Amino acid sequence: MLTVESINLHYGAAQALRRVSLTAQVGKITCVLGRNGVGKSSLLRAIVGHQPVSSGRILFDGDDITHMRAHERARRGIAYVPQGREIFPLLTVEENLKTGYARLPRPRRTIGEELFELFPVLKSMLGRRGGDLSGGQQQQLAIARALVMEPKLIVLDEPTEGIQPSIIKDIGRAIAYLRDQGKMAIVLVEQYFEFARALADGYAVMERGEVVLAGAGSSMVESDVRRYLTV
Repeated sequence: MLTVESINLHYGAAQALRRVSLTAQVGKITCVLGRNGVGKSSLLRAIVGHQPVSSGRILFDGDDITHMRAHERARRGIAYVPQGREIFPLLTVEENLKTGYARLPRPRRTIGEELFELFPVLKSMLGRRGGDLSGGQQQQLAIARALVMEPKLIVLDEPTEGIQPSIIKDIGRAIAYLRDQGKMAIVLVEQYFEFARALADGYAVMERGEVVLAGAGSSMVESDVRRYLTV
């Protein structure tokens, strides 16, 4: 599904990623862990096309998408839930959800009931402005908006950041449900070890722009991973 092959990424003279490789498969969750500033978000921005890579390749469904623009990748089925959520605060919840329609033909432009089964609170708030929602509700809206486009790959950047514990559990259950449906691949950037361990089928730990640990989720050794999560 997704194969990132030894990519390098620069912001001007500063190198953010060094020979980073990663894979994600349908029906699996790949977790990317690490402290702030180690390159996790830069990796996601490279995957979705928001930042060009300096070298290396990104393959999706067997095709080289390395030089495709972000909207072209979205049309192919890559959805992005950015850090900070970035919902439209002046649009209603329903209008926010409908912004995910762009890649779909008109007959498929509907908000499925499954979204409200995943995130029931959104159904009662369809007419409210996005900016009036709590942080946790906005995060649920951001994930739901990405799901509206029926993605083949969803990329989530720290969906638990600044969220109350009860909402974190809801988001974890929703991500596990999406994995278990076997319709999409999931790449999840996370700092909380317990949340990542509960969900990860595969993992990669980053430090200073490089992947320093990687493997199957079942092989995660807590002490080894936590070395790269503590300040």
